[in-house]
Amino acid sequence: MSLEKFYYDNRTVKWFAYACMFWGLIGMLAGLWAALTLVLPELNLGFAPTTFGRLRPVHTNAVIFAFVGNGIFMGVYYSLQRLCKTRMFSDLLSKIHFWGWQAIIAGGAITLFLGYTTGKEYAELEWPFDIAITLIWVVFGANMLGTILRRREAHLYVAIWFYIGTWVAIAMLHIINSFEYPMSLFKSYSWYAGVQDALVQWWYGHNAVAFFLTTPYLGLMYYFVPKAANRPVYSYRWSIIHFWSLIFIYIWAGPHHLLYTALPEWAQSLGTVFSIMLIAPSWGGMLNGLLTLRGAWDRVREDAILKFFVVALTCYGMATFEGPMLSLKNVNAISHYTDWTIAHVHVGALGWNGFLTFGILYWMIPRIFSTQLYSRKWANTHFWIGTLGIIFYVIPLYWAAFTQSMMWKQFTEEGQLKYQFLETVTTIVPMYALRAFGGLLYVSGLVLMVVNLYKTIRRGSFVANEAAEAAPLPKIIPTHGKVHWHNWIERRPIQLVVFSLVVVAIGGILEMVPAFLIRSNVPTISSVKPYTPLELHGRDIYLREGCYTCHSQMIRPFRDEVARYGEYSKAGEFIYDHPFQWGSKRTGPDLARIGGKYPDSWHFNHMLDPTSMSPGSIMPPYPWLFTDRIDKGKTPAMINVMRKLGVPYPDGYEKQSIADLDQQANSIAAALEKDKLPIKADREIVALIAYLQRMGKDIKMAPAEKPATADAGTGHTDKNDF
Repeated sequence: MSLEKFYYDNRTVKWFAYACMFWGLIGMLAGLWAALTLVLPELNLGFAPTTFGRLRPVHTNAVIFAFVGNGIFMGVYYSLQRLCKTRMFSDLLSKIHFWGWQAIIAGGAITLFLGYTTGKEYAELEWPFDIAITLIWVVFGANMLGTILRRREAHLYVAIWFYIGTWVAIAMLHIINSFEYPMSLFKSYSWYAGVQDALVQWWYGHNAVAFFLTTPYLGLMYYFVPKAANRPVYSYRWSIIHFWSLIFIYIWAGPHHLLYTALPEWAQSLGTVFSIMLIAPSWGGMLNGLLTLRGAWDRVREDAILKFFVVALTCYGMATFEGPMLSLKNVNAISHYTDWTIAHVHVGALGWNGFLTFGILYWMIPRIFSTQLYSRKWANTHFWIGTLGIIFYVIPLYWAAFTQSMMWKQFTEEGQLKYQFLETVTTIVPMYALRAFGGLLYVSGLVLMVVNLYKTIRRGSFVANEAAEAAPLPKIIPTHGKVHWHNWIERRPIQLVVFSLVVVAIGGILEMVPAFLIRSNVPTISSVKPYTPLELHGRDIYLREGCYTCHSQMIRPFRDEVARYGEYSKAGEFIYDHPFQWGSKRTGPDLARIGGKYPDSWHFNHMLDPTSMSPGSIMPPYPWLFTDRIDKGKTPAMINVMRKLGVPYPDGYEKQSIADLDQQANSIAAALEKDKLPIKADREIVALIAYLQRMGKDIKMAPAEKPATADAGTGHTDKNDF
């Protein structure tokens, strides 16, 4: 059979590699800055875009979607062409994909700095970007599937399975979680509310980790680790079992982020069960990767690339053991809302994603530039600096987590809480300093890699179109030897797409449909009323400033939390929250019952200078809230959108809303005036105070004389008779 000559497209691979390094540096520097603000609060600079609440989502989005995202596309575009023995389907689609993705990243970063956010973790970008992400994801999928369909290789290697599974699952997750009602160009409200919003968000949030930070990188691992080791994958059968079991089980595990919350007990239990089951496929994949290095361990001592891969796989194994462990309720009771979660995430992000990406870059860049790596010594130095960075990052955070969690739960002999919340924060600040030092080491290693690869590129010669040849794919694909079930699907990419969608959709459907259709899952509370117009503005300011990154609004049914914050949270409290704001980390205290705890003047002074009310606080001041005006012109539109989302404002209330806003604002301004704190009633601080003073008041107003009846749907006594 005659061979066909064709050319691999390395230009797109190069673009994504450059973008990966550039955005990695930007995202990690933002993370380092955010970490330093917890040690030196003055680094917030008194400037809105540089406060922790705005820096953190910029950091997380830049690292996840810019650094890791470009790393995924770099690896997929390089490996897919060679696995399919064909050029990418369309050079034009490749260009649209690259520039479209970079535009989304840049636009998203700018808008997040400016405070345009949905207030949902890992999904903060507003609705125009959600649409753009969907369109660019379709472009990527069309290019990938078009390449697969015109392949010259009959067999679809397992790496391609992981690429397909990633594309299908992310499309489903992104679309379902992004249902929102736009109010203006950069403002929307989640279609879901309260408990249901929390379930959808963490179904998305956990599986964004699963299908953006894990499955595509497993595909890259199955291609690049055997290539770098020059060894075949240890067990192809393991890899097949790994793929199908992982994508089926992972999708169920999201509720383990919401243990002991107002989420129904049955959903929490499902999340825990499937999280424990995740250990098997995850460790199967890790061991498959490590055992691929059999016969090559002597090279690991000298080869930095293999060192990066070994530590990456080890961190993957650690993170995928720790994740199921954190889903156990007795462990989660200690870990949740502490820095344990931050440490856990960064074992995966710095070790698994970061080190695998670095190894791929070191392996691939010299090949597409037809040269040798400039300095192997520098690469080994990068490995050791990066490894030390991970150690100095995560160990202090584990220490901080155990220290703070134990301090939260300690009582005196008289039955009083032993520590104020702020004492638990100031105690762990030295550990935050060590974490920042670890981050500095890690970023320094990245800079060394960029310099090393820059010098490699300078002395090489780029091969934009790499010549290759292969026999065309026969019209009838022959089978040889024993035929296994997976042989059938390996030759049918469209069926593989469909089967992957069915497998990943099952868990989401069976978790979310009951939560939305069975009313007992979200019992209502008669005293819970919609927010006033001024409180709605205050809530938007709370989201804009990223307050949810440091404060939770979910009191768990623990003795210490009830003693510290008040009555534990009920599902019916959040039915008008678009989006929910339960939070995932307590750098500051829970705010679910903050309403009425302090006078308006306390909140005024606390936002102007936190240390004046809480000496030693690491919270930044918010001086712009005292000069910026409430945008009252948006009030009717806000009320209108909320009504369309099911919030029971009276018909035509948008016409009365501004008058009601002014009345409540004047009342707060007058109270502040009495305390010798003059402020104009149209300032944003007034709206924020209104929102803070509202939190938890509806429950305090609820009639207590009626006995509560247990609800089988939630396991809590939170029916209408509260």
